[in-house]
Amino acid sequence: MTRKRAPDSRQVVLTIAGSDSGGGAGIQADLKTIGACGGFGTSAVTSVTAQHTRGVESTHVLPPGEVEAQIDAVFEDFEVAAVKTGMLATRDVIELVAEQLGQRRAPAVVDPVMVAASGDRLLDTGAEDAYESLIAEATLVTPNADEAAILTGVDVTDTERAREAAEQLVGMGATGALVKGGHVPGEEVVDVLATEYSVETFSHPRVDTDATHGSGCMLSAAIATELARGATLARAVESGVDLLARAVRYGLDVGQGPGAVHHLVEVRNEAAREPTAEAVEGAVEGFVRADVSPLVPEVGMNVVSATPYAEGPEECAAVEGRITRTLSGVDPNRGVRFGASSHVARFLLAAREFDPDLRFAVNCRYDDDVAAALDALPWPVAEYDRAEEPEDVKAEEGSTMQWGARQAFEGADRTPVAVADPGDVGKEAIVKLLAPDAETLADRTLDLLDAVSRE
Repeated sequence: MTRKRAPDSRQVVLTIAGSDSGGGAGIQADLKTIGACGGFGTSAVTSVTAQHTRGVESTHVLPPGEVEAQIDAVFEDFEVAAVKTGMLATRDVIELVAEQLGQRRAPAVVDPVMVAASGDRLLDTGAEDAYESLIAEATLVTPNADEAAILTGVDVTDTERAREAAEQLVGMGATGALVKGGHVPGEEVVDVLATEYSVETFSHPRVDTDATHGSGCMLSAAIATELARGATLARAVESGVDLLARAVRYGLDVGQGPGAVHHLVEVRNEAAREPTAEAVEGAVEGFVRADVSPLVPEVGMNVVSATPYAEGPEECAAVEGRITRTLSGVDPNRGVRFGASSHVARFLLAAREFDPDLRFAVNCRYDDDVAAALDALPWPVAEYDRAEEPEDVKAEEGSTMQWGARQAFEGADRTPVAVADPGDVGKEAIVKLLAPDAETLADRTLDLLDAVSRE
C-alpha cells in the first residue's frame, strides 16, 4: 500500500554568507541554527574558506554574478520569510546585497562581519564604507563592539556607549540595532537593542571560554528565523540572545582549537526531557521498594534531575509534592513533572556551575545518625552554615540555595557527593546527595541508608 504524503511547513530563511569548512561559523552555522529554530534554511555562498577551530588557511571569494544568481534562484522558487547576511567579502557584493534587499519584502538581519576575533580587520576601507547602504535596508543590524566603532565612530567601552552607537545605527536607516557586548569587559555580557522608539538591554553572566567562534552567525541566524516565524523584533532578539547564551555555556569540544558553540543545544535539551523525567520516576520507584523512610526529612524528600543543558528550575524534573513517609514506608504524593522543585533544583543548578556533569540530586534527613554515617562512608562531604548567610541573600527569593552551593563548592578540593546544611531557626537540617546519573544517585542513597542502619 502506498502511503499518503504528510508534508510539514516551515518558514524559509535565506543566509547570504561565506562557507566555513570547520562548521563552526558562516553558512554551516547559519543552516544548523535555522533548522534548530524551526525554519528551513537556504543559502547564497559569497566565499569559500579553508578553516578549522584554529584559524583560516585560505579564502576564495566568489564573483558578484555568482552570488546574485544564487539569491535569484532562491527567491524564484521559495517564499522567503527572512534574510540574514554574514561575511560579504567585497564592496561589490555588499552593494549587490543592499540592492537585492531593497527589492525584496522579507525582513533582513545584517551581521556586519568586519573584524575577526583576533581583532584583525577583514575588509578594506571601501568595503566598510559600502555597509552604510546595507544598514539602510536592515530590519536589524548586529555589530559587536569593534564593528560598531567602525560603523559609527563610537568607541564602545560600556553600556552607555553601546546605546549611543546603536542609536546612531538606527539613524543610518536600520529599523533596529543590536550592539553586542561580548567584546566589552565585565562580569556580564550586556547587549543593547535600539529602535526609533525604545532602547532595551539583555544581560547574561559571562562564560569563561574562548569557544565563541561563530557566535555572531548563530545569533543573527536565530533572530532572522524568529522574525520569519512572526516574532516581534524585541522578542526575536530576546530569544536569540537566550539561545546563544546557552550555546556558549554548553559549547562543543571539537577540533584542536577552543571548540565551537552548540548550534543544536535547544533541540538536544528538548529531546532529553522525556528521558530525564523517566530517570526520576525510576529512582523514585527504587526508593519506594527499598523503603528509604529513615532518610526522609520532615519537609519530604525530592529527587531532581536537570536536562543536560538546563538553565532554570523549569528544566528540572522532580516529584510533585515530594516523597513522604507513610505507615508502610514511603510514597510520592503525585507524579513527576518539570518545575515541581524549587529548593533542590536551584541547589543542583548552582552545583552545576562548578561541575556541569552533575544532573541528579536528592535531599535527605540530616541528624547525628546521618552525620555519623557520612563520616563512615568514603565520600567527599561539604557543608555550609546558614547562620553565615548574608542578609541580602536571605531577602532575595530563591537565592539561599545558590549561596549554599557556592559556599560548599568553593571550599572543596573535589566535587562533593554530599552537601550538609545543619539548618537554622525554623529551617530543618538537610543533606543533599549529588550524582551525574540516576543509577549513581540511587546507589549513593542506598549506601547512605545502609550506613545509617548500622549506626
